[in-house]
Amino acid sequence: MFPAIAAAHPHLGPTLRLLEQDHSMIAHLLSGLQAAVEAAASPPQLDQHLEGIAAIMENHFRYEEHALSQVLETLALDTDPGRALGPL
Repeated sequence: MFPAIAAAHPHLGPTLRLLEQDHSMIAHLLSGLQAAVEAAASPPQLDQHLEGIAAIMENHFRYEEHALSQVLETLALDTDPGRALGPL
C-alpha cells in the first residue's frame, strides 16, 4: 500500500521511509527470535527477544496510526483488499 500512499500523498515520503525502516527492523528481530527458538534458547533469552519485538511493534503501530489513519481512510484502492494485504 505504501506505493499507492506515496503516489497520492508525496509529502508522506519521509514518513513512509521511516515506517519501511521499522518493517526492516521488525523482520530482523523476528529472524533473531527464530534463531533463538531453533537454538533452544532459555526462557529469559526468549523473553528478551519478545520484549524487544513488542516494544518496536507498539511504537510502530502507534506512529503508523497517527501518521496515516486519515490517509488510509480516504485511500481508494483499485484492488481487492485481500489481494493487497495478503491472507488473514
